[in-house]
Amino acid sequence: MLKKKRSCSIHINPLRILAERSPFLYGQFLEHFHRQIYGGIFDPQSPFADEDGFRSDVLDALREIGVPIIRWPGGCFVSAYHWKTGVGNNRMPYFDKAWRVEEPNWFGTDEFVKYCRKLGAEPYICTNAGTGTPEEMSDWVEYCNLKHEGLFAKQRILNGYQEPHAVKYWSIGNENWGPHEMGSWLSTQWGPMVREAAKMMQHVDPSIELSAAALPDPDWNLNLLKYAGDYLDWISIHGYWDPLWQENHPAGYEKVMLYTSRLETDLLKVEGLLSATGYTDRIRIAYDEWNLRGWHHPGIHTLKQSADRAVYIGAQDKNDDNSTYTMADAVFAACFLNMCHRHARTVGMANFAPAVNARGIIYADKEGIVKRSTYYVFWLYTHYLGEQVVDLWENGNVPLLERTSEDTLNNDLPALDLLATAGVNGTGGRKISIAAVNKDPEHEHAVSLSIDGQEMKAGHLIVHTLNGPDKDSYNDRGREEVRVKDEGPFCFRDGYEISLKPHSVNIIEIVSPERGLNA
Repeated sequence: MLKKKRSCSIHINPLRILAERSPFLYGQFLEHFHRQIYGGIFDPQSPFADEDGFRSDVLDALREIGVPIIRWPGGCFVSAYHWKTGVGNNRMPYFDKAWRVEEPNWFGTDEFVKYCRKLGAEPYICTNAGTGTPEEMSDWVEYCNLKHEGLFAKQRILNGYQEPHAVKYWSIGNENWGPHEMGSWLSTQWGPMVREAAKMMQHVDPSIELSAAALPDPDWNLNLLKYAGDYLDWISIHGYWDPLWQENHPAGYEKVMLYTSRLETDLLKVEGLLSATGYTDRIRIAYDEWNLRGWHHPGIHTLKQSADRAVYIGAQDKNDDNSTYTMADAVFAACFLNMCHRHARTVGMANFAPAVNARGIIYADKEGIVKRSTYYVFWLYTHYLGEQVVDLWENGNVPLLERTSEDTLNNDLPALDLLATAGVNGTGGRKISIAAVNKDPEHEHAVSLSIDGQEMKAGHLIVHTLNGPDKDSYNDRGREEVRVKDEGPFCFRDGYEISLKPHSVNIIEIVSPERGLNA
C-alpha cells in the first residue's frame, strides 16, 4: 500500500452526545471447540487450576480487561447439545456431532455460571434450537432462574446450588439459517419456532432478555420479525471476514485493511430491516460472534465429511499458531469496535469469538498463557474509553491508502479510523478519549485536535499506543513484540498535534484539570 501525503485535523464536540455505549460491546464467547474449554479455561489437572478447576492465569487475564458478558456453549456445538446431560453427578460422555469428537461433559451449566460469577461477567446462554425443542429451552430457564418451583429448580438445588443462577440473557439458536448447523431451518419455519420457544421461556421468567439467530437476509429476518419480533429484545448476527474454514491461508496486513472497508455492510442491512419493520427502538443488535479470521476446521461442515482424524481434528492445531495474530488482527479489531461504537444506538452487544485458544485473544497451554495482539485492544478500550460516544469529524484532507494491484476488493481507503468518547476521569472531572487507528502499514500520520467548550481547553493529554516493531509483529512464549506504551502527560491546547505511528491503535486521553490546578 502506498500513501498519498496528506494531513488531517480532528474536531470534537463533547456536548453533542450521539449515543450511550453499552459495556457489552466488549463481550467474549466460548464454545466446546478444540481447546477453548478443556485445556483453555477449565483444566483441573493444571498447576494453574484453582479450587474449581478453572485456569487462574486465564481468569486473571480476562479480569484485567473487565469482560462484561460471555456467550456459551456455542456456536455450532449447541445445536446438538442437551443441557440436562451436563448437570449433576451422573454425567456421561457423548459424541458431539457438530465437531465430531467425544464431549467429556465435565463443564456444563453450573460450571459456566460459576465461571462468569468469578469473573464478574454476565452469563449469556445460547440454547439448542437445532436438535432441541422449545420445551427443553424453557426447562433450561427453569433450572437456572426459578427459586424452587418445579422439577428443574429442585434439581439445581439437589446439585448444590440453593440460589437461582439468575441468567438474564438468552439466545434462541445459533446460525440455524445455515446447512452446516445441526437442525437448520427454512426461513418460513424459523419465525414460528422462535415465537413458541420465546413464549415458553418468558412464561418461566418474564424478566429474561431474548435474542434469536439471524443474518443480513431480508427473507430470513422478515419472517423472524413477523412471527417473533414482539418477543425479542435482541437480534443476533455473526461476522468473520477472513474465512479459513477449509484452507488455512491467513490474509496479510494489506488485505486485512481492505476488509475494514466492509465492516458496516451487514450491519447496515440489519439496521435497515429493523427500521422498515418498526423495531429499531424495540430490538437491539447483538454481534454475538465476531472475529477477523474464521476458525480452521477442515473436513467438517462440508457436504462430504473427512474420515481422517488427522485432517478434521489434528489440523485444528493450526489455529494455535501465535504468529498468525499480528498487528493486522489488532488494527482490524479496533476498527470493528469503533464501528460498533458509532452504531451504539442499535448495537448493544458484541462477543469476540473466542476468548481463549483457537483464534482467541488469549492462548493457553500447559506452560501458561500468551496475550495476543487482540487482547491488548480490549485492554485499551475497557481501560480508557468513555461511556458516551460524541461527535467527531475531520477537517481538511484525510490521508488515504491506495488499493494494491493484486487485490480489487476496494478503491482508496481512509488510512485513519477515528472515534471520540466522553466520560469521567479518576478524580471526577471530565475526559475526552479518542480511539485513533492508523491503518497505514508504513507511514505515520499527524492529526491535530480541536475540542469545543472551555472545559477541556487547558487539560492534560496522555497517549496510549498499542503497536509492535512492524505490521507482522506478534506475541508468543518468550516473545512480546506487541504491547501498550504510554506517553505523557502533556499540556493540551487547542490544535495540539499528535503523530500516529504506522499500524497502530491509539487511545488519546484529554483530561480536564484537577480542582486547584492552574491551566
